[in-house]
This record gives sequence, structure tokens and C-alpha cells, in this order.
Amino acid sequence: MNDARYYIGLMSGTSVDAADAAVVRFDAAGNRPQILATHAEPPEAGLRDDLLHLSQQVAGVSLSKFGELDQRVGEWFARAAIAVMDKAQVGADQIDAIGSHGQTVRHEPDARYPFSLQLGSPSRIAARTGCRVVGDFRNSDIAIGGQGAPLVPAFHRSVFANAQRHRVVVNIGGIANVTVLPSQSVDDPHAVTGLDTGPGNALMDAWTAAHLKRHYDADGRWAASGRVNDTLLAHMMADRYFARPAPKSTGREYFNLDWLRAQIDSLARRPIPADVQATLCEFTARSVAQAIDEYGPGDEEVLICGGGAHNSELYRRLAQLLAPRELAVTDRYDVDADWVEAVAFAWLAMRTVNGLSGNVPGVTGAAAPVALGGIYQAALLDN
Repeated sequence: MNDARYYIGLMSGTSVDAADAAVVRFDAAGNRPQILATHAEPPEAGLRDDLLHLSQQVAGVSLSKFGELDQRVGEWFARAAIAVMDKAQVGADQIDAIGSHGQTVRHEPDARYPFSLQLGSPSRIAARTGCRVVGDFRNSDIAIGGQGAPLVPAFHRSVFANAQRHRVVVNIGGIANVTVLPSQSVDDPHAVTGLDTGPGNALMDAWTAAHLKRHYDADGRWAASGRVNDTLLAHMMADRYFARPAPKSTGREYFNLDWLRAQIDSLARRPIPADVQATLCEFTARSVAQAIDEYGPGDEEVLICGGGAHNSELYRRLAQLLAPRELAVTDRYDVDADWVEAVAFAWLAMRTVNGLSGNVPGVTGAAAPVALGGIYQAALLDN
């Protein structure tokens, strides 16, 4: 494995607020990431609204619009990659591969013909950057019986597993997922377990946008101003998703505003918006803690990453529910909580181009380890 070259990871989550890009170098063993530069590229005007509409309302979206969005997301991701290369002062000839997760608009791993659909043409990214691109990661796992998610646990193991401590890594993006890393997982990848626990920031962000016209509840202040509605919380926690055993994964196509409004409509008395936000914050914390209690009961340390790491109210509630476990952000171990997923897809690209597996069958339910995604060779268009 050539450790003198660089990889780029590109990631946009269910919040669709930015395409995160990171230039990364790994050691000779393919571990210990060194982040050279990072960049968050906002979507162009109107693109975020179009993607959110598509992710929740597939009916009525024309094939022409769908194809256009695929190319627009590819352009967006390419801009992020070019910007982060400029920051790192590296050229396309120094990049071994770009790992592009794409923008998920539909995730149906339990359908009759299972699939996970991400937009962001890898061919266009390759053309604009001059770098080869690895894309369409999730369907490689789905094709052999897996959920196609979560895919970050293999990376979590490579970076955070510890022979002396049982750990859990919690990634709170739009959807939250956990990776359980018992001490023996250092030597045994089969010891790793993980799952999507349910909503992370997605419902809180959607409710905030609907009532405050903001993309998110900064620092959880609006949630902190309300009171948890125990009846609404019980209704939400009773959803069938939480009773299903792992492996399991989910997305915005299931946990969305329509789902939330149905929960609220089932109540005899409608709570005020601030109390709904407080309840959503508790809902995320409770569902994460419940999964950790079930799948990682012996853990001693919980590491949190993703946008949810910045929500002080959510962090406070998690700390209470997870006590006496120690709660910390992944920055403690030199991987910035904001960039874990982008770095993970750089790592997955590195694995794929070297013919190495990137999934964890014990997490996704796939029949075997497999190299993830397809490789799109470099091209460069004249500008």
C-alpha cells in the first residue's frame, strides 16, 4: 500500500447543509489518518430544497429532474474536492482516489428489490477534478444481502478500537448510528457490531425549519427552552423500528415530518412547538442510549461525532442517560468530530482501490466482506 499519496473523502448527510471534504493521508497499514485540509462547500441556491423535496416526495419528480439533480450534486461535490485540494496545496496527480458518498435520496434495504440511492455523478466528479473516484458504496453491500448501512464501523474500528477498553462510537448526523467496539475487536473484526439507532438531527432540524425558519437549533437552545412531553415520547419510542433487531438501517424516507405529525396527531392534546423540540431532543438521546444498553452493555467509553456533537442540550441528555460511562468527542483521539465521516469515505476509497473490504458483515448483515463501490477513472474537461 502506497502511504505517500493522498485521498479525499466527500460526504453530505441528510441535513444537506454542506458537502464536507477532507484530504487525508494514511500510514502504511492504512490506519492513523492525518488530515491535511478540510472544506465545507454549501449547496448552490435551490439545490438543498430540491434534494429535500426529492428525498420525501419521489412521486411527481420527473426523470429529467432526477437526472439533472444527479449532475448538479456531482458539480457541488466536485467544487468541494477542488476547494479542499487548493487548501491542502496538492494536485490531482497526488490524489490516489476520491471517495464520494453522494447525497442519499432514498434508502430501501428491506424492499423486494433492495437498494440505496445516492445522487452525485462520480463520472462528473472525476471529469472536473482529474482524479479517479470511488462511488456507489452502499449497493455493493446490499447486493450480497446487507443493509448497505452503516458503513463507517470498519473505519471506526481501525481508528478507535482499543485493547484495554470497551468503546462505542456514536455518529449523530441526520440519522444516528452506533459502532460497538469491545476490546477484542482490535484483533477480531467479527466482534464489531453496529446499527442505525434512529433519528439524529433530522427531525429536530425539520421541526426547527418549519417553525423558526432556520436550518437547525443552534446548541439545542430551543429544545432546552421546552419541556419533554412524556406521552409524545412514549408514542415515538413505540415505533416498530426500535423493536427490530439489528442489522437495521433507516433514513429520512421513514423518519420525516409526516411521520412526526402523525405522532403528534395521535395525542389528545397538541403540545406547543418548543415542547415538541425538547421531546425530539430527548427522543434522539433515548433511542441512542437504548441501543447502547442493548448492544454495548459492557462499554466503558462513548465517543460522539457528527453535527450532534455540537448540540449541548443533546450532549447533556446523553451524558445523563449513559452514566456512569464516560462520554467524550472523538477529538480526544485526534479525529475532529466534524470530519469523521468525510475521513471515513477517504479510508473506504483507499480500501477499495487496494482491493480490500470496507464493510462489516456483523453490522450490515451482508454475506461476506466486500470491497465497496465502483471505480470511475480520472478525466479532465477543458475549462
